[in-house]
This record gives sequence, C-alpha cells and structure tokens, in this order.
Amino acid sequence: MLNEQHLAAHPSDTDLAARIAAYELAAKMQLSAAEVTDLSGETASTLALYGADDTENTTKARFAQNCILARRLIEKGVRFVQLFNGAYAMGEGVGNWDGHKTLVDQYSVHGPILDQPVAGLLRDLKDRGLLADTLVAFVTEFGRMPTFQKGASGRDHNPAGFTVWLAGAGVKRAFHYGATDEFGYKAVENVATIYDLHATILHLLGLNHTRLTYYNNGIERRLTDVHGHVIEPILA
Repeated sequence: MLNEQHLAAHPSDTDLAARIAAYELAAKMQLSAAEVTDLSGETASTLALYGADDTENTTKARFAQNCILARRLIEKGVRFVQLFNGAYAMGEGVGNWDGHKTLVDQYSVHGPILDQPVAGLLRDLKDRGLLADTLVAFVTEFGRMPTFQKGASGRDHNPAGFTVWLAGAGVKRAFHYGATDEFGYKAVENVATIYDLHATILHLLGLNHTRLTYYNNGIERRLTDVHGHVIEPILA
C-alpha cells in the first residue's frame, strides 16, 4: 500500500513500478513454490524416463529430479529456467561438466549423469506439446582442446572451436551449422561468435538484439555490445 501511494505521487518513476512488480511476483512465487517443487505426483514412467528412479547412480537421479522440476516450472508459465549439472563426482571437487584432469575417466562418469535426464526432458517437453513454444539452449563456456593438457591426460579450454545446440521453438530439426578444422582446434566453416548465438537466441525469443538496450554507466548498451548477427540458416 505504501509503495502504491508513493508511486501515485511519482507516476514517472519506472524503476519504482518495476520494483513493486518484482516484489509482487516474488510473493506469488513463494505461495506456489511448494506445489511446483513437489514431485511426489509424478508417475513411475516419468521418473524412469528421466532416470530419477536410478538407485545406483544417485547423482544422476538428483540431476534428473532437477530436469523434471524444470519441466514443471515451464508448465506453470515460468519464462526462463536455468539448469546446472554441477554435482561433484570422483571425489576431486570437479563439477560434472569438467574434463581437465583425466578426460576418459571423468567423462565416463559425467556422461551417464547428464545424458538420460536431458534426453528425458526433451522427450517429455515434446510429448506434452511444450517444446513447440520452448527454446532449449544447451550451452558451454568453452570447448576442449584436441591435445592433452600439460601435466594431465585431460583437455584444457578451447575458445576457438566448440559446439552448442538449440532445440525447440523456431529451430530446424536434425541440422548442424559450421565445422572446425580436421584437427578439431578452430572453427573454419560458417564461423559463428557468441554474439551471433546471443543475437539468434534473442531473435527466437521475439527480441531484436539491435534495439534491446539497457542503461549502464551513462550509456545505453546492447546485450550483444556492437556485434552479432542472427544465424538465419538454423531457423525453421
């Protein structure tokens, strides 16, 4: 009530209006969170699809539960959901996505934790008719070098050539774009930058990346800075 009275006295204060809306949304989320996060009503077949019933690989089962939660949030109309596969494995304090030390040993652990839950999420979204309006972006920060990392049998970061994938709303099915050299070191065919990826994702969300700006340090800035082009060939 006090916020509304203050806003009425300062109708041009858009920051205040946005803050009030954010608080109201947070309150609504708190009221509905318990229901959304309760997975007890999920069927046995759904749990099996994701691998959430795996009693031997409990790390995979926990990540699978997070994937089910992601689907439930999307069903409830949450507009942005971010999933992390960050459980720690092999007693080395290395997240499941990493592969610096011993690539074969680490990925033989990481792969099974990741693969079935993500595949289950995609299948479940499609079967429920949600994938047509949901963009799934599977994105990493770096690729991996084609050579051993110094002092280890893993791979160091490679920013010059790596793969991300998109699925769902607005993206061509079973389609790949670009390639690295024969050594797997550097992108050489249809080279796309991170700015291009961001521009494309924003386009698929209905936003023009050249017009979307935010005020920062005295200037209007774009999320893609002064770079980026929509990767038209991957669009359905």
